[in-house]
Amino acid sequence: MRRLRTLTYTLATCVAVLLTAGGCSVKYSFSGASVNYNLSKTVSVAYFTNMAAMVAPILSPTLTDELTSKLASQTRLQVVREDGDLAFSGEIIGYSSDPVSISGNEYATQNRLTITVRVKFVNKKEPQYSFEKTFSNYEDYNTNILLTQAEGTLIPQIVEKLVDDIFNEALSNW
Repeated sequence: MRRLRTLTYTLATCVAVLLTAGGCSVKYSFSGASVNYNLSKTVSVAYFTNMAAMVAPILSPTLTDELTSKLASQTRLQVVREDGDLAFSGEIIGYSSDPVSISGNEYATQNRLTITVRVKFVNKKEPQYSFEKTFSNYEDYNTNILLTQAEGTLIPQIVEKLVDDIFNEALSNW
């Protein structure tokens, strides 16, 4: 009898919460995206050109493709070539490898590859969410590996973090 009363109370509470929340306009998704799909239907991603002093050939296409893929897979927006309701553009402005860990004999034991991207995000339907911002991220690697050997692994790792930061800044209006 006691279990039945507890179950009934729990069920009634859940129904009350659902009925009360029905009038709210909170946008929630498992991806963290908060997009007003009533206003925005399309998204475009322009090719991110590499303007950094040091250039890695795979960086621009990797960044552009990763951002496009994340938007396609984690939103209901239709990806279009240009002129989307939401539009991303920008350039890679920094690509550098610097020592970060020095041993007792003053030799570097770890290097850090840092990538910096300037992003322009335009939200045509809700311009208050538009921005121009610089994003930077890095990965460390051992100095006994040449940068050219490490790039194939490091660039995708750094780009994934950059894309997460860009996506969250643009589409997580918490």
